[in-house]
Amino acid sequence: MKQILNFIGGTWVEPAGGTYFDDVNPAKGQPYAHIPDSDNRDVAQAVEAAQGAFPGWSGRSIHDRHRILARIADLIDQNLEELAEAESVDNGKPLKLARKIDIPRASANFRFFATAVMQFASESHHMGNVAINYTLRQPLGVVGCISPWNLPLYLFTWKIAPALAAGNTVVAKPSEITPMTAHLLTGICQEAGLPDGVLNIVHGYGHKTGEAIVEHPEVKAISFTGGTKTGARIASIAAPKFKKLSLELGGKNPNIVFADCDYDTMLSTTMRSSFANQGQICLCGSRILVEESIYEKFKHDFVERTAALRIAQPLDPQSQIGAVVSEAHMEKILSYVQLAREEGGRVLTGGKRRILEGAHAHGFYLEPTIIEGLDQQCRTNQEEIFGPVVTIQSFKTEEEALKMANSTPYGLSATLWTENLTRAHRTAEQLKAGIVWINCWLLRDLRTPFGGVKASGVGREGGFEALRFFTEPKNVCIKYGDA
Repeated sequence: MKQILNFIGGTWVEPAGGTYFDDVNPAKGQPYAHIPDSDNRDVAQAVEAAQGAFPGWSGRSIHDRHRILARIADLIDQNLEELAEAESVDNGKPLKLARKIDIPRASANFRFFATAVMQFASESHHMGNVAINYTLRQPLGVVGCISPWNLPLYLFTWKIAPALAAGNTVVAKPSEITPMTAHLLTGICQEAGLPDGVLNIVHGYGHKTGEAIVEHPEVKAISFTGGTKTGARIASIAAPKFKKLSLELGGKNPNIVFADCDYDTMLSTTMRSSFANQGQICLCGSRILVEESIYEKFKHDFVERTAALRIAQPLDPQSQIGAVVSEAHMEKILSYVQLAREEGGRVLTGGKRRILEGAHAHGFYLEPTIIEGLDQQCRTNQEEIFGPVVTIQSFKTEEEALKMANSTPYGLSATLWTENLTRAHRTAEQLKAGIVWINCWLLRDLRTPFGGVKASGVGREGGFEALRFFTEPKNVCIKYGDA
């Protein structure tokens, strides 16, 4: 059994309570590591260490911060294989996905923000011959970063990299379900020369460790990615304390397919946007809306390709669908498939647990699932399932497609397939989503604002938006003439 420890003040330490819980390998359904069951005492220790490190780190030149963060990026690249395998084992995703997407993106996050902070500029406002105003953007102090389990290192670094680049010190909590790569990152940060106390990682449950971070009076801002209900809980605690909040929450994203699309490109991309990472990406298109004239052709081709996907243990080079992250999550997904049947839906393929042979017989594998025949307002089409389950529906007109797409409480992303340029612009403007992809999916430029509307979150991450979140603007007015 591997032993994970908290990382506080540059040292690996046991939790104050001395207790641990199991980290389960979802591919085998068996524990393989122990995770600290941390509480408010551990968080208090981490905040104290972060406070002690803040003056030195915030006082460093941006060139120094750039150099250290860029070195972290280089070391992530050098340790790609170890990190990718750790991510695959901890999360259940295919190794080739972790190797191609998750770990390179973690490196890119550090490298991007190390460079972005060098370009981050403030404003000045000239008042004729009377005065000049300029804006200082100063780090907040100690900030809290709480990341999810679906893209563990990818999204963990998406938060801590801009926080550190802006000159803050961090108390971070990775998901208790997938803590391993965050644990490995601590050694990389030490090797890169990140000063002690600048990054502190406290492991544990959300309701205990995460809530202690949110509640701590010296934590000035919270950046959280996760479920909408948890986001509401965080807001209820943080808002009365006037903390800055960035909440990237759930999605129930529409994938709108018009008959004039590039059909082959659409179909291959829709396979990815439906089932990549076992459907455990907040940006997956879980509601596929297809123009009536091509609906039957699409249904036939989509079902055929989905049924042929290879479900295998994550380290198998041929694996296309790995394990979902936990037994509890597997049962939740299966409960939604049963709910869909009760709501009148027809399961066209999948819908069952898949039992592998040998050592992986107890793993948490699900067949990718396609459901049709459901009303747009049913729970299956309104609630986030977050697994390899999609629904398909037809529409007749652009207006109907928009009404269906905008009908959920969520508004994170949308995907639109059409070769009609006018329609593309017109529809993108009317979609209630923070991100709209036209004729592509998950094509990301890290300079762009990332986030959702409605129940999909508050605030934006990415680019200068992230650096603005992790800094406080201060206007300075200097009078030098007569009014």
